Amino acid sequence: MAHNFGRRGFLGGASLLAFIASAPRALAEVLGYPRALQGPMVGAPGPNHMTIWVRASGAFPVTVEYSTDRDFGTVIQGPTQTARAEDDLCLTFRVEGLKPDTDYWYRLKYNGEGDRFQFLPHRTRTAPAGPAKFRVAFGSCCRIQYDAEQPIWNAVRDLDPDMMFWLGDNIYGDSDQRSALADLYGRGRAVERLTPLLRSKPQLAIWDDHDFGYNNSDGLSPYKASALSVFKVFWANPAYGEADNPGVYFKQTYGGVDFFFLDGRYYRDPIETPDNGAKTMLGARQKAWLKRELAASTTPFKVLVSGGGFSSAENEKGGDSWGVYLTERNEIFDFIRDRNIGGVFCISGDSHMGELNCVPRSEVGGYDIYDFCSSPLAQMPANKNTRQTPEVRVRDTWTRSVNVGLMRFDMTGPTPTLTYTLHDVQGEAVWDALVLTPADLSNRVKTWDAKSDPAELARLERFKRGGGYYGYDPEPGWPSRPYYDGASD
Repeated sequence: MAHNFGRRGFLGGASLLAFIASAPRALAEVLGYPRALQGPMVGAPGPNHMTIWVRASGAFPVTVEYSTDRDFGTVIQGPTQTARAEDDLCLTFRVEGLKPDTDYWYRLKYNGEGDRFQFLPHRTRTAPAGPAKFRVAFGSCCRIQYDAEQPIWNAVRDLDPDMMFWLGDNIYGDSDQRSALADLYGRGRAVERLTPLLRSKPQLAIWDDHDFGYNNSDGLSPYKASALSVFKVFWANPAYGEADNPGVYFKQTYGGVDFFFLDGRYYRDPIETPDNGAKTMLGARQKAWLKRELAASTTPFKVLVSGGGFSSAENEKGGDSWGVYLTERNEIFDFIRDRNIGGVFCISGDSHMGELNCVPRSEVGGYDIYDFCSSPLAQMPANKNTRQTPEVRVRDTWTRSVNVGLMRFDMTGPTPTLTYTLHDVQGEAVWDALVLTPADLSNRVKTWDAKSDPAELARLERFKRGGGYYGYDPEPGWPSRPYYDGASD
């Protein structure tokens, strides 16, 4: 059947073509529009600034607007940047000139327009100017391939931390391809239960092996510079190593506490290297930075943040924590003792267990150094504890669910305090809290026995008598690791 297009049809088609040719902006609004692919996410905090990260949908200008008024009665325009393909369209904004300990509402404009999927502004808060009461959540091992729902973030939001620390294996990239790492970061930023936390609370991160490279990878990795370039555009830390020494290490001060985030991968010697004075996890420059910053710190608490645990628990075949870098660990602990640097304790991840361990340095003139481990956030828990013997387990290991650690600081009174708890997927605390004061973390002060659970002390005594730590006698040929007496290797 023939169609009679006619003059009217021709004119109508011509009009449509003329509209398309003359109004590319109108067509773009129908077929596509500037917006956020992922984010926004709040990054490194400060008393007078906030940091905002976002990944845009194209290479166009993005502007931050903010206000102390939720309704934006007064709009303050912040910085503008243009997203670039070579940065995976990721942008990090530092908004300056803010007041300490103050709520700010912020929103982003993409090529001059708001995001049609984020109608409402987001709220965050600047850091306090001095000592404060605050909470820090932390965890590690977040594998979206294992758990795309990640219910642990419901518990984290209910705990209402002031900051969230990511301690490594934040993605399970296990790839030498930049695009694979970027894809997994992007997928992780879109988890529904997580996004409210990202948009409101500062997020700080280090890496471990699975987001640095392949499993157990070290400083010999030929892909480490590429992995670092991806890490830097997808996180909003205050710094990345030093100008002439790249990495993910940095210091963050908040509320009267100094946090020292360590890079345990970029300069690490292979695990198989004999554990002597030459073997390093940090590398010479990062270790010198850590010692210098610890010696200069005047805060009552100083927190070492590491991807792997500080205890000797993984001093075993296949271990890749500080347990197989004990000589360097003890060198750092000796430095803390010899310089009379008080208030140091550690947090860590990676083990797929919740752990609260202690290295009893009071026995060699120092003080007992505690290590709080939270793992995993979204991964299968493990029961590696049955074959491991750390110096002291202060609490039993937690392997029944994913978990998150919570540090509650009160730096406002005459006696600063830290209260530590570990929380399961429903938000319930799984142990009795551990409370520390600066007096507990002073040379020649012994606390580990009084602060450990009686059941853990009984297990330790059994082990020291030659029995199995968890009630199982050692198998023939099982490596013998005598109880650590605090002496340096």
